[in-house]
Amino acid sequence: MDIHNIWLQAQALWGSLDQHPQLNASLGLVLLLGIAVVLGRVARQVLLYAVRLLGRQPALHWLEDFLHNKVFHRLAQMVPSLVIQFGLALVPALGDKVAHFIGNLALAVSILFLVLALGALLNALLDIYARTEHARTRSIKGYVQLAKMILYIFAAIIIVATLIDRSPLLLLSGLGAMSAVILLVYKDTLLSFVASVQLTSNDMLRVGDWIEMPQVGADGDVVDITLHTVKVQNFDKTIVSIPTWRLMSESFKNWRGMQQSGGRRIKRSLHIDASGVRFLSDDEQRHLAQVHLLTAYVGRKQAEVASWNQAQGDVADLAANHRRLTNLGTFRAFALAYLKSHPDIQPNMT
Repeated sequence: MDIHNIWLQAQALWGSLDQHPQLNASLGLVLLLGIAVVLGRVARQVLLYAVRLLGRQPALHWLEDFLHNKVFHRLAQMVPSLVIQFGLALVPALGDKVAHFIGNLALAVSILFLVLALGALLNALLDIYARTEHARTRSIKGYVQLAKMILYIFAAIIIVATLIDRSPLLLLSGLGAMSAVILLVYKDTLLSFVASVQLTSNDMLRVGDWIEMPQVGADGDVVDITLHTVKVQNFDKTIVSIPTWRLMSESFKNWRGMQQSGGRRIKRSLHIDASGVRFLSDDEQRHLAQVHLLTAYVGRKQAEVASWNQAQGDVADLAANHRRLTNLGTFRAFALAYLKSHPDIQPNMT
């Protein structure tokens, strides 16, 4: 009997709500909001659980990058606003203007999370590309950043147009009149984008290249190439950020060719004391002939000198006409033989 009375009182209370349309609509909106929040939590848990199960398969390992960049998190966050959009028609006694405003607000939120999901998707694709072999020679980070910038700009226009209930074309026509201001504000971005395209298409710069740009204090390896800056880690572990457009407007030295060739040119000066240059004695020649790098040279030069001196005849006794081995010439031959026999010296390079 008590339960029957409670049920009758509930029916009476529900029927009395028809006499108060504002209270009826408010309760309906609160109920719809609660249902949207609950469905959003459920959709998120179900979606993430299903994706983690699929990610355990080796062929779908790329789903881990999507989870790391929260692509599915952003998609799940669209569920409450979508529920509100389609559930407004079920709310009783809701005015057309209020329903239209709330619907536009929910649509703007849906667009916001959709754009955030697309941005996270671009980040995930960039992470997947970074593990490929092509990432070492062609960096697409600048293109991804530009795509995200364009995406966010158009999304902001559409969201504002949705909130004020106007056509996006109306806002775009207003932006056309502000093109000069936009070009001025995004001057560095446009210059950097053009420079990034030229650097990438002409293969002038890669991640890992050793570049030298003294005017900005850069002398080290390229660690990152973005839309606006190129980060160079010097050999003292300091980081130099160079605007991308400066790499096209100013000159820089890229040591990649030297690294790919497998060798580097060595230029060293050997300082000789002129007062120490003298002729070698016979004992010194016999001693140096025992050195492996000089055995062939000493034997060849002794035969050459003897043949020359015999050809001179009687005048060979004069010191000016007599040829002899010097310590300087022998040292030069030793240095040349040492370089030729060194395993790290490339004989086919300068």
